[in-house]
Amino acid sequence: MKVIVTGGAGFIGCNFTRNLLQHTTHQVLVIDKLTYAGSLRSLDDVAEHPGFEFRQLDIGDAEGLRNTFAQFQPDAVVHLAAESHVDRSIDAPAVFIETNIGGTFTLLQETRRYLAEVEDEKRELFRFVHCSTDEVYGSLEDDSPPFHESTRYEPRSPYSATKAAADHLVGAWQVTYGLPAIVTHSSNNYGPFQYPEKLIPVVITKALSGDAIPVFGSGRQIRDWIHVDDHCRGLTAALERGKLGEHYNIGANCERENLELVHDICKFLDRLQPRSDGQSYSNQIQHVNDRPGHDHRYALNANKLADEFQWEPKISLAEGLETTVRWYIENSKWCQHMLERTTGTLIQNSFT
Repeated sequence: MKVIVTGGAGFIGCNFTRNLLQHTTHQVLVIDKLTYAGSLRSLDDVAEHPGFEFRQLDIGDAEGLRNTFAQFQPDAVVHLAAESHVDRSIDAPAVFIETNIGGTFTLLQETRRYLAEVEDEKRELFRFVHCSTDEVYGSLEDDSPPFHESTRYEPRSPYSATKAAADHLVGAWQVTYGLPAIVTHSSNNYGPFQYPEKLIPVVITKALSGDAIPVFGSGRQIRDWIHVDDHCRGLTAALERGKLGEHYNIGANCERENLELVHDICKFLDRLQPRSDGQSYSNQIQHVNDRPGHDHRYALNANKLADEFQWEPKISLAEGLETTVRWYIENSKWCQHMLERTTGTLIQNSFT
């Protein structure tokens, strides 16, 4: 299978690309605009792989997409390109509308155009996998059951609203135009190559630099955490075996309060790279003003994915956190490179 991965130089995209190249025979063409959150350094280890190609391209560039489809002749698109940082969406929502809604629209239209010109057999096997988020479902109370695929959408931030709009575009193009689409929703991802303004890399980089570790409000917000490699396996299952028109939740049933998670990360840092003064990194935790409209809890019911594909998360939070902390300790140059590339104001206290 020849797969176009949009946003493949970003966090989930680079890990998904790596997963496909290492564990399948699929050929992968990554297209990425290379904004502040995407870097070719995140793909260094697969750059010479015979099944890998890269093109710097904005998903809003219709002509560029048209040429890419014509030349590569894909069998599938996995759409990961998106603006995803909630705080940035609050400060500057326009780019989220442009990329997440406008870019998705352009990609859908060019996919339609391409499919109208290919042979029937290729069209029948084609897949468009749109990667969404648990945030489109809104916020849960402590005693509420996890979101399931039929939960009503209630987005509460500019980011989640634009992702919800993109989801609805994909669904409309599937029903109206017969686009062979599948939508996935993942819970909070963590792991290597995550841009260092998200929760876990913020904690690690702030701690190691001796800075205050910011925690929004009380830190009692709850998230369901999944290692990016487990998410990528779920995405691959949806790509290869998913039913057209369906939604699939990809979560790990691993809920933690933000403050609890921060303390866990500090404990790993205390053991793996102790402070010179012998004190715990947890002494650097500082509570800051909460984000406007901060959702209290996200959690996903992933039974559908498990039942249909025999998928389950393999990486425990303890194992995943330790390997992630080790990765950031050992890859400080990558973090510095990403921070130096940042345009605009870097928000260092994002706990999504």
